[in-house]
Amino acid sequence: MNWFERLVNAVRPSARRRLRPGRLVLPRREDSIRDYPSAGLTPSRLAGILREADEGSLSSAMQLYEEMEEKDPHLFAVANTRRLALLGLPWEVVSAAEWSGTVDVRLADAAAEYARDVLQSLDGFEAVLQHLSLAVGRNIAIAEIVWEAADRGLRPVGLEPVDFSRIVFDELDRPRILTAEHPREGMELAPHKFIVHTPHSVSGHAQRGGLLRVTAMVYLAKNLALKDWMIFAEIFGMPVRIARYDPGATAEEKRELLTMLEALGSQAAGLFSRAVELQIVETNRQTTGAPYRHLIEFLNREMSKAWLGQTLTTDIAGQSGSVAASRVHEQVRQDVLADDLRKEARTIRRDLLAPLARMRFGPAAPVPYFRRKLRQPASAKEAADMLSVAVHQLGIQVPEAWVRETLGIPPARGKENVVSRAAR
Repeated sequence: MNWFERLVNAVRPSARRRLRPGRLVLPRREDSIRDYPSAGLTPSRLAGILREADEGSLSSAMQLYEEMEEKDPHLFAVANTRRLALLGLPWEVVSAAEWSGTVDVRLADAAAEYARDVLQSLDGFEAVLQHLSLAVGRNIAIAEIVWEAADRGLRPVGLEPVDFSRIVFDELDRPRILTAEHPREGMELAPHKFIVHTPHSVSGHAQRGGLLRVTAMVYLAKNLALKDWMIFAEIFGMPVRIARYDPGATAEEKRELLTMLEALGSQAAGLFSRAVELQIVETNRQTTGAPYRHLIEFLNREMSKAWLGQTLTTDIAGQSGSVAASRVHEQVRQDVLADDLRKEARTIRRDLLAPLARMRFGPAAPVPYFRRKLRQPASAKEAADMLSVAVHQLGIQVPEAWVRETLGIPPARGKENVVSRAAR
């Protein structure tokens, strides 16, 4: 029996018994039904929704957060900018031996290779990463790991996102999932069965700190300002139609005159008697509703600050700034991205890679790391300069495969003619 088989046999039977193959959270019709809590939203109603979330009932809050992104284009843009900065980077699984010199290198490399193979074979992995990225706004996202029996124990064959409206919390702020068997208190999350991503928990509470909660009051203020602006535009943006009638006009003639004025507003045409004096008074064209526009621009900037930490990369209307200021703002975005990368990697390693490695290689197996590859230098010249400093001045040993990938230079095939140093 080789070392690999001995490690496979060392997996704890109790861990295998706790894991139940197949899905636990099955789809239900209620997942597609929404109550539209944003309709007629008021400050008191918003406070009530947030209070319900603090008490463990997330249904109204999650539905509100979804509507907020659907109805506010600026919020939708900054939220997707934040998420796509993370999702647009390619991912990789790294051996624990690259992070620590005290682990068994062969075992760590085997665990990383196995985890890499499993993740690449899962069709829903990219979709689950996108689902987990929604936790940046909602502050919690859950996905179920679907296990199936294999030759050497259990192996994940799928990942299924859990609908946000099915998440509840118990009295100790632990997440649970509503199912047909547990429609009120929710089902307890089984070990090694769910990925739970809570990137911005405040004081341990998974509903305090999410960016959609932070911007909920700003969204409400902007929504009320837009409503008032539309009323303002309707009242002061259209000309006033005035008709004067003779003192001897009957009530029937007055009603007929009013009907004609109303038709004039929608049809731009009317038929009046010579005895009727018609006057159209236009509004002051200098009235543009500036207070509403300035208020909405201010609220948009507040949203940008909350989501991206700055405003110059999203909106420069009415603002002035230097190149240095824009570089500082871009650096703030990079800091935000680095924080998202670190928290996503921590969740994937804890809830997915750890069960993978330990179910396959035993409880002492080194858990591999999940990592996103940062973008390469903007130009080949920058990359070449960086490599020159790393190799010739710092003496760093750089892998040839990474150099070719960075510079976009493929390896020569067979007897293909190559450009050598002498040819230069």
